[in-house]
Amino acid sequence: MTQDDLDSLVRQRIRALRAAQGWSLEELATRARLSASSLSRIENGRRRLALDQLVTLARALDTSLDQLVETDTDDVIASPAIDKAHGLMRWPVKADPGLSVVRQRLTDPPPEASRMRAHPGREWLVVLSGTAVLLLGDRRLLVETNQAAEFPTMLPHGIGTDGGPCEIMGIFDRDARRGHR
Repeated sequence: MTQDDLDSLVRQRIRALRAAQGWSLEELATRARLSASSLSRIENGRRRLALDQLVTLARALDTSLDQLVETDTDDVIASPAIDKAHGLMRWPVKADPGLSVVRQRLTDPPPEASRMRAHPGREWLVVLSGTAVLLLGDRRLLVETNQAAEFPTMLPHGIGTDGGPCEIMGIFDRDARRGHR
C-alpha cells in the first residue's frame, strides 16, 4: 500500500465514522477543535494529514489512531478449529488473541452443583437455538434462543440443555478459555 493509498483510506474512514455518528462537519470539527473548513479539506484530500490532527480526530471519533490507520485486511476470513471430542468449533479473534469464539451443541443437562467450576475470566454466550440452562452459583437461569448471558467465571458455573438440544456461541477471554480446557 502506497502512502497515497493510506492517506485516501484514512480520509474515507474519518468521513465514514463521522457519518456513522450522524455528525455534521461542524460537529466533528468542534469536538476535534478544528475549523469546519480544515476538516473538510482533510476529508477531501486538499490538506496534508498531520499526526497531531489524526490523534485529535481519532479521540473525537471515539477510536484509536491504530484503528484509524490500520491496513491489514488481507486475512478477513478465518476457518474454525474443530474439536470433535467436545462437539465444538473455535475461532480465534485476530484483533485480540486473548479472545476466542466457540460454537457448541449441547445435549446434556447442566452438571450437578458438585461438578460446577470456577476460574478467573469472563464469558459471554448467546443461544442460537433451543433453551440452555445456566447455573451460576445457586441460581438456575433459562437462556432462550437469541438471548445472551455474560458473567464472571469466578462464580461456580455450568451450562446444559433444558430438555432438548441447544446450540450456543460463546466468547471466552484468555483466562476463561484456560479454565475450560
